[in-house]
Amino acid sequence: MDRQFFKAGNPRTLLAAFLYFDASFMVWVLLGPLGIAIAHDLHLNAGQKGFLVAIPVLAGALFRVAAGALVDHFGPRRVAILMQLLVIAGLAATWVAAPHTYSGLFPLALVLGVAGASFAVALPLASGWYPPHYQGTALGIAGAGNSGTALAALFAPGLAILYGWLNVVGLATLPLAAVLVAFLFLAKEPPRRPSAGLVAWLPVLKKPDCWALMFFYSVTFGGFVGLASFLTIYFNDQYGLPPAVAGGCTALVVFVGSFVRPLGGALADRIGGDRALFLLYAAAAAVFALIGYGLPTIWLAFPAFFLGMLLLGLGNGAVFQIVPTRFPHQVGILTGLVGMSGGVGGFYLASSLGAARQSTGSYGPGFLAFAGIALLALGCVSVCRRRWKAASAAPLPGDTELPAAL
Repeated sequence: MDRQFFKAGNPRTLLAAFLYFDASFMVWVLLGPLGIAIAHDLHLNAGQKGFLVAIPVLAGALFRVAAGALVDHFGPRRVAILMQLLVIAGLAATWVAAPHTYSGLFPLALVLGVAGASFAVALPLASGWYPPHYQGTALGIAGAGNSGTALAALFAPGLAILYGWLNVVGLATLPLAAVLVAFLFLAKEPPRRPSAGLVAWLPVLKKPDCWALMFFYSVTFGGFVGLASFLTIYFNDQYGLPPAVAGGCTALVVFVGSFVRPLGGALADRIGGDRALFLLYAAAAAVFALIGYGLPTIWLAFPAFFLGMLLLGLGNGAVFQIVPTRFPHQVGILTGLVGMSGGVGGFYLASSLGAARQSTGSYGPGFLAFAGIALLALGCVSVCRRRWKAASAAPLPGDTELPAAL
């Protein structure tokens, strides 16, 4: 990263976007690291555990579309402040109400989904301050807020043992409040932001590139957040690790997936997002197929998940290098739509792993299916590469999209 990058935009706002994203993602996946304690308290089976931790992921996916539209109308800074206040209030209300039934946790899951929608706010906040040739790097840095999922996995299981899982929900309001105060002082509305609004959604959805990007991100980010939500439960159930140790292992693999995201954006800036995705999907399919076939010990499984998360993290950065390149005038809408698809992918993976364990007694079929989806994404990237190369050679008059760097 060269010095010109820091001069080209607003580093204070980029830091604010990262902190907001990081704290929000920490609470978004909170039910996953707390899942062992919650399941023990409420006597949940594998299918119920998988579905419960997947609900915030799906809710966050759906809320991202609305958040992206609000960003286009009101600006990312204002929307971020409102959403953070809603999440803090929801967590505090849950702590006071103290639900102790399976269905009673669903409102909390929806509140956590609001935190997950921060994706559609933090990325336009960062994107609006940087020129096109630095988009991959800027969005990668802001998107490294994915690391919040690792913080949840690292601390929540141990805190749940000490204070109870319900008190951990209440304690989560403290870092959120601290980040909100910092955000108020650091963040500024970007001078360049889209304002197309809801009327532009239908034309965007008619474009094949939109659906391709949504699918790409449903695999990379869906895999990332699905595993971040479920791995603590998986390591505990599959390999008998204590909750705190399972959370620590999850945190390590999630950290690598989070912090390589800027490298994925920078790699895409250098060789093209499509070429980067082609390589990453091929490797990810091989890794998760190996996991699906079965690894007998944690000493074999942990390196495989570490590598798998690294590949998915790089892929997340690569996808969002393409978004502002191909849709420079609809970044807010595309961020919401693509982010939504990532959440849907995460819901699928977390819930399918629980369902596979419940129905077959093994997590293997769930991982094998995910490897197959990565192969399908690889084929889709190949088709897009040929089409984008042709479009770059013969651009259409009046086209609002820019060809991706190849």
